[in-house]
Amino acid sequence: MFKLAHISDVHLGPLPNLTIRELASKRITGYLNWHRNRRKHLFPHALDMVLEGLRAQSPDHLAITGDLVNLASRLEISLVAEWLKEAGAPLDTSVVPGNHDAYVPGAHDRAMHAWYDYVRGDDDPLIYHEGHKLFPYIRRRGPVALIGCSTSIATPPFSASGYFSGRQARETANLLKAAGEEGLFRVVMIHHPPIRGAAARHKRMIGIRRFAAAIRTGGCELVLHGHTHLNTLYWLNDREKKVPVIGIASASQGPGAKKPAAGFNLFSIDGEAGNWQLDWQRYRIESEDAPLVLDHSERLHGL
Repeated sequence: MFKLAHISDVHLGPLPNLTIRELASKRITGYLNWHRNRRKHLFPHALDMVLEGLRAQSPDHLAITGDLVNLASRLEISLVAEWLKEAGAPLDTSVVPGNHDAYVPGAHDRAMHAWYDYVRGDDDPLIYHEGHKLFPYIRRRGPVALIGCSTSIATPPFSASGYFSGRQARETANLLKAAGEEGLFRVVMIHHPPIRGAAARHKRMIGIRRFAAAIRTGGCELVLHGHTHLNTLYWLNDREKKVPVIGIASASQGPGAKKPAAGFNLFSIDGEAGNWQLDWQRYRIESEDAPLVLDHSERLHGL
C-alpha cells in the first residue's frame, strides 16, 4: 500500500518587510490585504501542527499544490526553500506552483529555480536552466505516477486567475497515457480547481476545457488541487470512469474563521492497473492545543 499526503496554500508567514521598490507593483494590494484581512485568519502554528499530524501517519510521499508564498518577494522565496527542507526530502515531496508564487513578473522563474529539486521531473536535467519547460512533469514513486501541472501566471491587481495552455494539455495527456501503459496509478497535481464554477470569475482557471480533455484522453485516477482554501470533492470523467478531484483548506488557516481550518488529505493506494483501491481520509485542526482529528473518510475507487 502506498500512502500519499496532500497539503496546499501554505502561505508561509509571517510576511517579511518589503522595500519600497518591491511594493511599487501589484504587491501593494496584496500587502494591504494581508494586514487588513489575511493575517487575522492565518494561525501561526497551524502549519507546524499539520506537518506534525501528517508525519504521524507516515506517508510515502507529500504533494503540495501551490501558493507557498504570499507576495513572492525574494526573501519569501528563499524562506520557502528552507522550509521545504523541513517539510520533506525532494525525492519524497512534489510541488506545483500557485498564483501567489507568480505574484509579479519574474517571480515564477525565481521560485522554480529556488525550489527546483521539488518540481523537477524524473527526466529533467539535474540543474535548472532558464526557459526550460518544467510543466508538466512526471515523477514515478512505487506504483504511483505524480504528474505536476502549472496554472501559475502573473496577473493584474485584484485578479488571481490561472492558465492551462494547449501545450500543457497535450503533454499532460501524453504523460498520463504513458503512465497508464506502465500500469501506474496516475495522480495529477494542479493549483487552480479544474472545475467550472469552483472559483469566482476573477480567480478561475482559464483552460478548464483543455484540462478535462487531457484527463479524458490520457486517463487518470486522482486530481489534487488547492487555491480555494476549501475542502472539496468534484468529479471528472475519463473514458472509463469518474475521476475524483479533491481540494484542501489552506495549511495555515486557523480554526474559527469563515474558511475551514488547516488540515491534510491522506490517500491509501492499493491494487494494480484496472483494479485500484483508493481510500481517502481528511484530517483537520480542531483546536490550538489538540492533535488533528479525522474529519472525513471515504472509499473513492474499489469495492
